[in-house]
Order: sequence, then structure tokens, then C-alpha cells
Amino acid sequence: MRLPCLIAAILTLAACHDQANGGGAGVRDQITAVGSSTVYPFTTIVAERFVAADPDAKAPVIESTGTGAGMKLFCAGLGAGHPDLENASRRMKAAEYRECAAHGASSILEIPIGIDGIAFAESKRGPRMNLTTADIYRALAARPGGRANTARTWHDVNPALPAIPIQVYGPPATSGTRDALAELILMKGCDAVEPNAAALAARDPEAHRQFCARIRDDGAYIDAGENDNLIVQKLQSNPNAIGVFGYSYLEENRTTVNGVSINGVAPTYQAIAADRYPGSRPLYLYVKKGHLDAIPGLRRFLALYAENWGQGGPLVRRGLIASPQATQARARAVIAGEIPLDPATLPS
Repeated sequence: MRLPCLIAAILTLAACHDQANGGGAGVRDQITAVGSSTVYPFTTIVAERFVAADPDAKAPVIESTGTGAGMKLFCAGLGAGHPDLENASRRMKAAEYRECAAHGASSILEIPIGIDGIAFAESKRGPRMNLTTADIYRALAARPGGRANTARTWHDVNPALPAIPIQVYGPPATSGTRDALAELILMKGCDAVEPNAAALAARDPEAHRQFCARIRDDGAYIDAGENDNLIVQKLQSNPNAIGVFGYSYLEENRTTVNGVSINGVAPTYQAIAADRYPGSRPLYLYVKKGHLDAIPGLRRFLALYAENWGQGGPLVRRGLIASPQATQARARAVIAGEIPLDPATLPS
């Protein structure tokens, strides 16, 4: 009688540690996160503080995969074989949620952690560019005005700009920063100069996106991968180039690069917080509710995140823009109440 009871007790304990064991992947006592390179440094800071507060805790594993690639990993299933957290520099899309739900992860917490800006930057030795969303659209869109983009210099785009080659180092298609570049900059520039863009957006949003936001692939825009520090290095070696990355990397590298103003607004903390800078965007953390009981310390990790994202906190000192107080309060309520997101509110 004792042996069957002992076996049952062991199985019950394993289920408590991994209540959604993904295909026999076993148990795990270490928090894992994937996703955005922009959110990566903030989650890393929280992970360091998590370990500092409990030396016996295993250090969380934080991977910088890009938001899109991270969503694929995050949504692949529940259990020890799949990440607990997704760092995201944009909201989860409805299609991504459906993929999560199809693999058993339908109960997901959506936690806005702060605000970021898509910063355009150049070397301290650069030409001191001042751009508009229309300039950037005409420079980077694959088919501005419905015709293949033939602009080779910034002067071709706008006679007021210097005659230097268009060279923009930016994130890959899997990055949330790339998505935000398309939605917050290119599409705004398109709407400003294309007479039929607004009507197309109202009639067929996907066709509008394809018309306005597809980025040229002839070398003017250079995919620099998910390592934003590499873009900073490229700007130092190529002073005529422009880089695109999250504001935190601009803040971290103020001694070597300058922010580029867009529509007359420089990428500063105050401008982004006030939503005056065109590239302002919220940042998110997604958490599988089914992992909160299964992964030791996961609840404490989320609480620690909330303790550190406020004005004057370590995440803001690293470059995060603190959310308005009301947004912070709602995010804390999601953590405390473990309230899943409503998929009906997600963008397509």
C-alpha cells in the first residue's frame, strides 16, 4: 500500500511544479523569457535584482529573440519546455493569441511595463539630420506613390537634405521595433503625402499597410539583426548613416550618438512621455497564467518588475519611460489579480 501512495505523491508533486507539462518536457525551477531586444535590458535588470534578493534562486534565462520570433516560441505550448514570459515592444496580435490558445496557452496576462520611443540616431560626427515622417517614408518605403523607390540620397527625398546616400541600419522583420517603425513612422508619412492613403486605410487596412509600410530591400535599409548595440557601433564607423533602435539605447550611448529630430521633435524622455514624439510606443510583458503555480518565483519576479518600473527607479535610469500613474495602477492590478487579457481587444 505504501508504494502506490508514494508514487501518487511523487506524481502529484511533479504536477504542482509543472501543471502543464508540455509533452513530457519535465520540471523546471528557473524562469525563462524570450522576445524583444528593446525590453531585454529591463527584464535583465529585474532578473539581477531577483537573484540579489534571494541568492538561492536560480538566475532567470532571458533571451533576445525579437518580439515576433519570441511570440512563436512563447505560443508553442505550456509547460517546462516553453518560455514563461514574452518581452514585447508591441501588443500581441490576435493571430498570435490564437496560436497560443491552440497550444493550450489561452490564459495570458498582459502587463504594460512602460513607454519607449523608436529613436533615429546618427554619429556625433554625422550631418545633424532633421527629418519628417514624410522624408522617412519617401526614403524607406518600397513603393512610394505606387512606384519602385529610386531615391539614392536624402537630397533625392527632400532638396533641403544633404546629398548623402540613404543608409539606415535597423531591426529585422521579426522585431517589434520594425513593426513600430512601419506603423508609427512610415504609415504616418504615407498618410501625409499620399492623397488616397486615408481612404484606403478606411476601406482596406491591410492594403493600406502593404501600400505604405513595406520597406525597400535594395540596400538603403540595412537589416542589422536584433543586437541594437551593433547598430550603435556601425554608426560610429559610418558617420553618414542613420540607426533605428529603442530610446533606451540612445540614452545609454549619448556620448557617441545624437538623436535625430522627427517633425521637429527630438527623441527625449519628456517628448516621449508626453506623446509628442512620433515614435512613442508602449512596451509589454506577457505571462502564461498556467506557469504561475508551476515555476518557482515567477509571481515574485512580476512583483519585483512592478516595484522597479516607476519614475526614478532603476528601469527608468536605464532608459525606460515610466507609464502614467493610472497605467501603472492597472498593470499592478493585473499582476495582483492575475487577470488574463481579453483577446477581443487585440489588434489584427
